[in-house]
Amino acid sequence: MPKIEELAHVGIHVHDIDTMLRFYRDTLGLQVSDIDEKAGLYFLSSRPDIEHHELLLCAGRNADQDAMILQQISFRCPELEDVIGFYRRFVEHGVRLEYTVTHGNAIGVYFYDPEGNRCEVYWPTGLKARQGFLLEVDLDEPTDTIMDKVRSYVAEHGEDGIVDMALLARQTDA
Repeated sequence: MPKIEELAHVGIHVHDIDTMLRFYRDTLGLQVSDIDEKAGLYFLSSRPDIEHHELLLCAGRNADQDAMILQQISFRCPELEDVIGFYRRFVEHGVRLEYTVTHGNAIGVYFYDPEGNRCEVYWPTGLKARQGFLLEVDLDEPTDTIMDKVRSYVAEHGEDGIVDMALLARQTDA
């Protein structure tokens, strides 16, 4: 069977290209790597020297604002401190948050972009945990405390997984 190396990029249609471009560029720090203004295409990347674009914003979304189209767009961070930094930045900028969680194998912040698309920034912990695994973490705690708690959760629930149903309900309420 042919092999896929990795997911390279995601393209989404948007209602307000300027608002969305500002959010992904100024709040998440993605770089604009290319623009096709005639077609309404904006190419963004976290590493334009390696990947021309990882996110494509395209004008002309024709679905209602609250239509559930994407389950999530996830961005991997190199360090836990980056996830915490984004969390603080989101709070400072009034970004709508869903929750801050661990999946055992990752720690992340789920949030919504200006058009209601669900997104995540996360850091892989290097721990193994069966999915679903969804427990809240407090990113205002020191990183050592966060990691001690995550290791404890994985030691207790890593083989079978665990889902905090109250957190899961937030997905459907959003």
